[in-house]
Amino acid sequence: MQKTHTRREALRTIGMTAAAISAASLRPAFAAAPATLPEARPKPSDRRFQSPLVEQFLTQTSRRIADPNLAILFTNCFPNTLDTTVRPGTFEGHPDTTVITGDIDAMWLRDSSAQVWPYLPLAAKDPSLRELLEGVIRRQARCLLIDPYANAFMADLNAPPLEWSLKDKTQLKQGVGERKYELDSLCYPIRLAHGYWKQTGDTRPFDARWKQAMSLVVDTMTVQQRKHGPGPYSFQRTSPISTETLPASGFGNPINPVGLIASGFRPSDDACIFPFLIPSNLFAVTSLRQLATMSHEVLQDDALANRAEALAKEVEQALQQHAIAQTPTGTIWAYEVDGFGSQLLMDDANMPSLLGLPYLASSPDAALYARTRAFVWSPANPWFFSGTAGEGIGGPHVGQDMIWPMSQISYAITSNNDAEIRRSLQTLKTSTAGTGFMHESYSKDDAAKFTRPWFAWANTLFGELIGHLATNKPDLLHS
Repeated sequence: MQKTHTRREALRTIGMTAAAISAASLRPAFAAAPATLPEARPKPSDRRFQSPLVEQFLTQTSRRIADPNLAILFTNCFPNTLDTTVRPGTFEGHPDTTVITGDIDAMWLRDSSAQVWPYLPLAAKDPSLRELLEGVIRRQARCLLIDPYANAFMADLNAPPLEWSLKDKTQLKQGVGERKYELDSLCYPIRLAHGYWKQTGDTRPFDARWKQAMSLVVDTMTVQQRKHGPGPYSFQRTSPISTETLPASGFGNPINPVGLIASGFRPSDDACIFPFLIPSNLFAVTSLRQLATMSHEVLQDDALANRAEALAKEVEQALQQHAIAQTPTGTIWAYEVDGFGSQLLMDDANMPSLLGLPYLASSPDAALYARTRAFVWSPANPWFFSGTAGEGIGGPHVGQDMIWPMSQISYAITSNNDAEIRRSLQTLKTSTAGTGFMHESYSKDDAAKFTRPWFAWANTLFGELIGHLATNKPDLLHS
């Protein structure tokens, strides 16, 4: 595959040969899973990190899964981040862990946080795993201090940026891989740190450097409320794809400063149309309150705690005033707004998403979320697709008729409906096209047409879903 100058073009659909599926093998609407999925983990000597406790968890959980393909898929996917993407090391005598996304040799703040999240419950009993995760938290703090507006950093902080970033019109700093400002990239490291602290009780990563990084996060969010102008961040990229660059001289479309926090780009790395991205603002409320708790109890810094809590409260109030849209079936959360009254009604597969609100963020009104969920998982959402290979949400990043397995995982992990979950599991098995792994996206009518054969976030998230079901719905996996 020829490398091009943008991530989107470089990772466009990779067609793979798969056995043809006859019409007789089709369930209503969706194709059947292959007869047997391959056991596709690297051999032990090639795995980047090994944990006996993780292997024990894989064995114990797999035995509780009646469907052999589902068990194989879980065993392949859950450890994929540890098997293939982590690079443990040390910096200034402390653990330092890089986590690449898979087929891109760089560390996204969002992806790296999400990739290691499912291992937190095991870290309390595994010192080596706990040290690995401590290294991720410490590395993220270093990255944030390099540039809080960057979404991705090089595995080697002395390496040049990713090829498609070289000509970007922005203030690209040493160590940065790509400089697309995404609000969720400031939230995910807080979520990981808070989860690590709650699961392990370990406070060693939360030193002066981490405190400085968290203070910078709050500063950056406050600046991006844009009450005193657009702030210092701008970004322009020469590309035929409109979502690769920001309009209005790189500052994004105009906003009315109503208390929400602007984001240049979505978690898909696509440019926002209206800079107030609602799933990310809801995520920010939750993350800021987690930071306030840690500031009180771990850092003993009441000033930082009060700043975080005050910002969370202001954003929460603004969400109630500006982020709720009227539809013929009732009110729902909008996806993006500008504070002037314009609202974009859609959802994207990448998280934070409206669909995934119960997973990442607080959505205090259950009925409002239920209506939003019904809207985004329907043809009313312009990025919802349904075909013979499955149904789910995609997004502009990959394009029309491409479903992201991540959306199907999100649909299942936020559901209490066994029928919904079973339907998602069936389509997720099919979506691997016989590879035994999740992908970034696949064609709604042909799972063999997919993007990104090595996408560790989707793999590990699927493993997290199965672990979640093993704990909360064991009978469903037994059946």
